[in-house]
Amino acid sequence: MGNGLSDQAPILSSLPSFQSFHIVILGLDCAGKTTVLYRLQFNEFVNTVPTKGFNTEKIKVTLGNSKTVTFHFWDVGGQEKLRPLWKSYTRCTDGIVFVVDSVDVERMEEAKTELHKITRISENQGVPVLIIANKQDLRNSLSLSEIEKMLAMSELSSSTPWHLQPTCAIIGDGLKEGLEKLHDMIIKRRKMLRQQKKKR
Repeated sequence: MGNGLSDQAPILSSLPSFQSFHIVILGLDCAGKTTVLYRLQFNEFVNTVPTKGFNTEKIKVTLGNSKTVTFHFWDVGGQEKLRPLWKSYTRCTDGIVFVVDSVDVERMEEAKTELHKITRISENQGVPVLIIANKQDLRNSLSLSEIEKMLAMSELSSSTPWHLQPTCAIIGDGLKEGLEKLHDMIIKRRKMLRQQKKKR
């Protein structure tokens, strides 16, 4: 799933290994953002409480070709009153992880509104987005194609690379694969920005 930008081979070899990526984790409350964060950090399920502000962790992740990458994650609360603050966390971010609850059909429209709002901010134009379809292990979870349609992914700006990843944050299924896609999209974007600078 995605807009075709993530199909080419990853361009990882040219990167210095000490590089750190600034990633913001967003999504509605109860979607599983903090569960995603702590599953990545401790590789185990951590019982979480609703985030009142934000959690931040630097996490080293070993990607497919056994390259270790450091992600600096900012997990920001998803309650309605906190959402206006999201844009201050996405300033200068390398990537956005947007977590959706695959079972919560009633709030998918609300998730769509917030996703489109955050990607339309001028500073976020072109910032890669990894949409994590969480809770895919549950029997009544929506399929990826249903989620893609309900979130109107095809209406995102053509400059926004995205990937929709099925996951189960509690056991960690799909998280690594999603991060690999996000990493590839970030590297591709950096390369493109460098080339644009050279042309000027």
